[in-house]
Parts: sequence; structure tokens; C-alpha cells
Amino acid sequence: MNSMIKSAALGFMLVGLVACGKQDEGKGKQEAAPVALEVPTSTSDQDWKLYLSGVVKQHMKGVRSSPYMYYLPSATVEDFEDQYVRQLDNVVGVVMRTVTPGNMLAFGSPESSRMADMVIESFKEAQAGSFKGVKVLLVGKREDEQRVREALAPSEAEFIFVPID
Repeated sequence: MNSMIKSAALGFMLVGLVACGKQDEGKGKQEAAPVALEVPTSTSDQDWKLYLSGVVKQHMKGVRSSPYMYYLPSATVEDFEDQYVRQLDNVVGVVMRTVTPGNMLAFGSPESSRMADMVIESFKEAQAGSFKGVKVLLVGKREDEQRVREALAPSEAEFIFVPID
């Protein structure tokens, strides 16, 4: 029995040493520079979704769970307005329930102006300070940045703007 306890203790110590060694492996190494992403020149959903995912990955520092990602297709899609309304309803619901600190809401679309409209409309009823510690990322045109920034300010969300122009 005594030898079993010693073996178990030795096993736990070895696991601890291996774990410590793995933590130290990354020390002293520089983090890889973020890969430069190119804004899609097409309105392809696949291209835009991949681009948005890449941008989100570059801004995940401090985010503790999967981000809430919202995407609108090109306005040339037949049911664009229906998709816009459904997505808006979804985002309004999330904003009304609030999001816990350490999370991210990410928005992107080839239709920058409409996506900015969605963010602004969604945050109209947000309580002051209710998004403190939450990142809100918008991939869009520079002309939309300031109006979204102003709409988010009362919520105290950390606004990240990634220009596409």
C-alpha cells in the first residue's frame, strides 16, 4: 500500500514537472506577427466570412469565450432585407440581455453602411455601462466609424474598428 502511495505521488510530481516545462517552452519566444489580411474584392459570402474570422482572431486577446459574430451578405441577395431584419432582431435581443465581460461581438459585411446601421440600432436601448469589458468589433468603411463609436460610447464597450477602405 505504501509503495502505491509513493508511486502515485511520484506520478503527480512528474505530471506537474511536464506541465511546468510546457509552460516554460513559450517563454522567451516572440509572438508571431499577425498575418496581413486582404479585404475581399468580391461580395462572396465565403470570402467575407473567412476575412471576418481572420480579423476576429487577431483581436481575441482578453476574450474568454467564442465571439458572437454577425454577418450580412451583399445587398444584391434577393432576401437581403429579410436577412437584415432577422439579424437585427437577433442582435437587439443579445444587447438587451447584455453580454458578460470578456466576450466579443463582431460585425462585418460587404454592406458597411447597413452593418453600421444595425450596430447603432441594436445599442439604442443598451443600459449605460452594460458592456464594460466587452469588445465590439466592426469591420467597415471609415465613414461609418464615428457614428458607431458614438452609439456604443454609453455602453462602455471597447470599440475596435477595422477599416476596409
